[in-house]
Amino acid sequence: MESALDWHTAHALLAWQMEMGVDEAISDTPVDRFAVERAAREQAQAKKSQVAVARGGGGPVSEVKADPVAEAGQAAKGATSLDALRAAMDAFEHCELKRGARSLVFSDGLPGARVMIVGEAPGRDEDRQGKPFVGKAGQLLDRMLSAIGLSRSESVYITNVMPWRPPQNREPRPEEIAMMLPFLRKHIALVQPEVLLVMGNISCQALLGKRGITRLRGHWAEAEGKPVMPMLHPAYLLRTPTAKREAWADLLAVKARLESP
Repeated sequence: MESALDWHTAHALLAWQMEMGVDEAISDTPVDRFAVERAAREQAQAKKSQVAVARGGGGPVSEVKADPVAEAGQAAKGATSLDALRAAMDAFEHCELKRGARSLVFSDGLPGARVMIVGEAPGRDEDRQGKPFVGKAGQLLDRMLSAIGLSRSESVYITNVMPWRPPQNREPRPEEIAMMLPFLRKHIALVQPEVLLVMGNISCQALLGKRGITRLRGHWAEAEGKPVMPMLHPAYLLRTPTAKREAWADLLAVKARLESP
């Protein structure tokens, strides 16, 4: 069958394609890239959804989406030890931060310690080492604790709101905090500290439902049935050395609380 195009038209079309950079035949048949992308999106959506078909009544097909917060709550509820909680968090697949992180940053310090520190989210050093509060911010925290007679190896337990590092150290999104909050609450229940030190805005948002750390710091609050001292994050203190005076006052308040009968 002869082509409907004459030689001159075909030659012009080939010349135009060459000018546009089309210089190689990949397939004998054309590919609709828009259709391929659309099919990939539909396939990904299908994997994330559960399809329930009404049996007997001949009802329509309905899509049931997963509830990450509810699933996190069930997973955390079933954890009866710190090891089990870590395993439950490691198996949790709904938080996208897990995809880009190197490691799960669970905790450091002494389980059952009187003081539990809740930070925000891992940074680069934490992601590499798999421990919270390392690097320069961690070194400053260790000096702060030592100044009031505490240490992470003997008298402090440390964790974060988020166990995985956000990309480019961005702030965790509200939905990410919400889905990991059941794990944090169970973490606190298993450790049973006397005092919580909540460092930074993200930690205050998660446990106190408030932001504005410079306003909240220095005032005792309560969360999960425990007294809470909101404090400036050591990373903030590295950027704003003049705020160390306020941090020292908060540390003295914590020391007084621990020494009171």
